[in-house]
Amino acid sequence: MDALQLVALVAASAAIAGLARRTPVPAPLLLVAVGLVASYVPGVPDYTLDPHIVLPLILPPLLYTAAVDSSYLDLRANIRPVALLSVGYVLFATVAVGWLAYVLVPDLPLTAALVLGAVIAPPDAVAATAIARKLGLPNRITTILQGESLVNDATAITAYKVALAAAVGEGISWAGGLGEFALAALGGIGVGLVLMVPIHWLRRGLGDSLLQNTLSLLIPFVAYAAAEEVGASGVLAVVVVGLFLGHRAWQVDFATRLQEEAVWKMVAFVLESAVFALIGLQLPYVVQGLGQYGIGEAIWYAVGVFVAVVVVRFVWVYPATFLPRLSARVREREPGVDWRAPLVVGWAGMRGVVSLAIAFSIPVVTDGVEFPARNLVLFLTFTTVIGTLVVQGLTLPPLIRFLKLPGRDRYAETLAEAQAQSEASRAAEERLDELLADERNALPQPLADRLRTVLERRRNAVWERLGAVNEITGETADDTYRRLSREMIDAEREVFVQLRDARRIDDEMMRTLLRRLDLEEAAAYREESAG
Repeated sequence: MDALQLVALVAASAAIAGLARRTPVPAPLLLVAVGLVASYVPGVPDYTLDPHIVLPLILPPLLYTAAVDSSYLDLRANIRPVALLSVGYVLFATVAVGWLAYVLVPDLPLTAALVLGAVIAPPDAVAATAIARKLGLPNRITTILQGESLVNDATAITAYKVALAAAVGEGISWAGGLGEFALAALGGIGVGLVLMVPIHWLRRGLGDSLLQNTLSLLIPFVAYAAAEEVGASGVLAVVVVGLFLGHRAWQVDFATRLQEEAVWKMVAFVLESAVFALIGLQLPYVVQGLGQYGIGEAIWYAVGVFVAVVVVRFVWVYPATFLPRLSARVREREPGVDWRAPLVVGWAGMRGVVSLAIAFSIPVVTDGVEFPARNLVLFLTFTTVIGTLVVQGLTLPPLIRFLKLPGRDRYAETLAEAQAQSEASRAAEERLDELLADERNALPQPLADRLRTVLERRRNAVWERLGAVNEITGETADDTYRRLSREMIDAEREVFVQLRDARRIDDEMMRTLLRRLDLEEAAAYREESAG
């Protein structure tokens, strides 16, 4: 793929994703559909997924931006269902789907079938969480789906490595497989824990938003590469670092936060658009590689594997939801759940680019041993990804509307936001009174009144500021105004974080409130920055 082809792919996929925003069709589905059609249009270049690009260069930034936007506290509160899906379900699906494929496809070795099971085990919840947020699903379901997508790739990649070793005759034992899994998981978490504090300290110490955001772009690649270098899970390292930095993002200055949000939204948009378009563009390559298998025969196998993937997820989700609730402690700690919530979670198991990237990374020959039925495994992976994206992706929104799940309580959220703003404003006013009691902070009364007024009406226009110089500090009234305004904003910001940590507001609400403060702080300092 040359530079022009890469530019054409990014530009076309971004345009299609932008068009999807004007239609009821989710962007991932439209991108895949257009990719499928474009793959047979004369003149369209061959875009073959390269696992050496997808896994180390595309996966880390997508995981990082999802982790930063996730709520560490919500994930911790839902650690049991998230772990059951991201670890338990992936391992169960690897074995169950692998065994069913072994039974379904004649002459497919069990070891190769388990490789297939591991490859298509992890759902890609990008589309599912986007739909969940758009339709106002309860926050807990969205958190569970998002948490699953953060960790399940690490489980699947490790299970794939173990199954691949068995398929090429490296004689790996169950104990060896469990040891490798433990090393990857614990090692990835360990690398993330080691890196997260120094990276955060460096971000705060740079003191320049441009440098801080440059570092931000490097963080996921550094974390991933460092973990993979020691044989650990790069996925988990990126997730751990991203969750920590997202939880501590309020400690970075406002300019960095505003720039970082815009930068990462753009990066995620471009990468997600490109990878879903690439999924559709793989069709000719996958079909041509079938070799000894006829297309009709392979399609029947594909239908069987697709059904197995869908059924196996429900076989896991319902018991994993209700069996733990036999414990009184679980019932007390977690809210009540009826049959509708696990139905949505079960149907939201769409597969994505990670499955295809893993499948493309299956070697043709390893140490002189040919991997059995590699082309068929690749075809079944492709059809499963396409099938889940199209069938489940198109039907998930109407299913959610049909089930009439209780949505988010907007009134309660608004009330909590109002209470949080009231407490923060009260803290800021108290801080202002303390500051104004010091003669070094003397301000003309109109500006002091303005500082109080802005707590109640942040949308007011900027007042004309006097240019008198404070005889004690040498500051102009404008400089003093800006400094006191920042002190008040810092006081409000601390209260919002305290309320988030006390679980009185959630992370999404805190980010909304902090963004208002960031924008006000940016507006107050724009003349200073320009000077």
